[in-house]
Amino acid sequence: MIVTKIEELDKKRVRIYIDDEFAFVIYKGELRLYNLEENEPVDKESYCQLVSDILPKRAKLRCMNLLKSRTYTEKQLRDKLKQGEYAEILIDEALEYVKSYGYLDDRRYCEDFIEYNRESKSRKRMEQDLLKKGIDKNIIYEVFKKMEENGNEPDEYLMAKNLLRKKKYDANTASIEEKRRLSAFLYRKGFGADTIRRVLLLDITSI
Repeated sequence: MIVTKIEELDKKRVRIYIDDEFAFVIYKGELRLYNLEENEPVDKESYCQLVSDILPKRAKLRCMNLLKSRTYTEKQLRDKLKQGEYAEILIDEALEYVKSYGYLDDRRYCEDFIEYNRESKSRKRMEQDLLKKGIDKNIIYEVFKKMEENGNEPDEYLMAKNLLRKKKYDANTASIEEKRRLSAFLYRKGFGADTIRRVLLLDITSI
């Protein structure tokens, strides 16, 4: 194995290419520590220590540090590690590590997200947001299904009513144009046609 290229990534890190293929990113100080130089062979012991010990630990630590500040979905955490240019095998290993300790759980993330947003976002909007965050559609369906079975699903009618209250909507005095405008507003929020029709016919200012 020959180091064919050493490319500066930032002030602290460099990309290492071995046999003309990207291998990994390390700190500049590690170049000297592991005797890595362009057009020179890679010491097998140094290479094994980097790919089997140093970099896996670094990827796991990166995951742990990210999760200290906020919760992540698996996709979000994977994307963060990709930005750090960790190899896929290292990313997989790091994600499995944090999963094994319960620090990464897409189902729990989904449940917490819905609970937090249940009074302000429609089901459709929450589904769209969760899909963008990388939550599997089957997990989303199962979590909502469980809520329905427990009689704990979000009350979209009440949500839409509260949004119209903030808009000072009055069904008795609202013009056709205002109703159309608010109908489009609720639709963009993810409310279904049935809910929109029902709520726009009510005088919610007295509720």
